[in-house]
Amino acid sequence: MSERRRPAEEYVVIRHRPGYKIRRTLILVAFTVVAAAAGYTAGLAKGGFRFSSVQASNEVLEDELETLRGQYREARQQLVNLERGRAIDQQAMNEARRTIVELETRISSLKSDLTFYKNIMAPSEVSKGLQVDSLALSPDHPSGAWKFKLVLTQVGNNKSYISGVVAVNVIGMRDEEKEVIALRDLSQDIDDLGIKFRFRFFQNVEGTLVLPEGFEPLEVQVVAQAQGRKSSQAERTFDWDELTES
Repeated sequence: MSERRRPAEEYVVIRHRPGYKIRRTLILVAFTVVAAAAGYTAGLAKGGFRFSSVQASNEVLEDELETLRGQYREARQQLVNLERGRAIDQQAMNEARRTIVELETRISSLKSDLTFYKNIMAPSEVSKGLQVDSLALSPDHPSGAWKFKLVLTQVGNNKSYISGVVAVNVIGMRDEEKEVIALRDLSQDIDDLGIKFRFRFFQNVEGTLVLPEGFEPLEVQVVAQAQGRKSSQAERTFDWDELTES
């Protein structure tokens, strides 16, 4: 006789609905309480029960009601625990996301710093000597001023110091006319038209500048001039909107 084939196993997909079981329990509890109360009232209305029967029924109902109350409290506590668990999970998730963002920001900063030092120590053939590396601007909200940070670097041969002066000018429009303003006239941190520098690897020039009323900045021009045996010049122009877009 041929072996009887077993029917193929069937799988039923049930959608997972968080909290559904608890809500269903609460509904059943409420329905049971209402039905019990209605039955008890109807029995009294018929008048067919003796006092002893009514008393016994009342005791049974009280027991059932107490049981249902216990189930209700348990269901409510489960619901509270569920909602509390969700809140904790969400809080943990938000904390994890913040940590990830902080780590990503830190990693990006470290990568930028690493690239910066690598470029100084191992430059390409076309980028050696004095360089205007970067210029950063950030708003100083309470005062309406701008904080600036200019970075000059010496790429390649760092065995000896490089010295000279760097001039920074802000180019813009005022009263429909082009105007060039030296950084010295915008910042109390800068005293000279040419800012002196001397370094082996890099040097930062930092401070705060305040734009005059009615002046619309367009560009920032930086010209660095090395003096002495390493005489050279580096020039770079930065777009104001690109510097302040973040």
